[in-house]
Amino acid sequence: MSALNAPAHLVDPLLTNDVIAHLDGQIASAARLLEIVMAQHAAIEARDIDAVVREVSAFQAEFQRRIRIEDERNRLLSRAARALGLHPSEVTITRMTLLMAPHHGQVAQTRSSELQRLLTELTRQHTLNQQLMKQELAFLDHLLNAVEPMAALGYAPGGTVNSMPVAQLPGHHALDLHA
Repeated sequence: MSALNAPAHLVDPLLTNDVIAHLDGQIASAARLLEIVMAQHAAIEARDIDAVVREVSAFQAEFQRRIRIEDERNRLLSRAARALGLHPSEVTITRMTLLMAPHHGQVAQTRSSELQRLLTELTRQHTLNQQLMKQELAFLDHLLNAVEPMAALGYAPGGTVNSMPVAQLPGHHALDLHA
């Protein structure tokens, strides 16, 4: 059975509207995340620390919004599962279209495909950012080690305190307290 020949008694206009609105919300959120991740990439390349931090904050805020979107998705899957007599984990967009009029099923399928495309691009771009950030941090680590070897800083790998030698300036005193 496909959306093209779904029995009229299965069509649920309320669920249909909710699913399409949900997919629109998912697409808008994924597009915002992609925009943020691309801006973050530009900031990393420009070595603009303030912009990187701003974009990370924006990403985290949008990710918090996605928690609500995922809760809504789970409710929609449960509603569709009850109507189809399935477990929510068995519900796919194709199965959901069984509960929609044919033209709405096509709209839902198209939006689902658009969402998948955005999420794939978001994952790709985020992976690139992680690689670029690792590269930048490795370069920074190299620079810091060139300026001051790790053995002279802070703590040794075993947890013992490294002691940095203090240079004594010969014959110069800021305060001569000897009488």
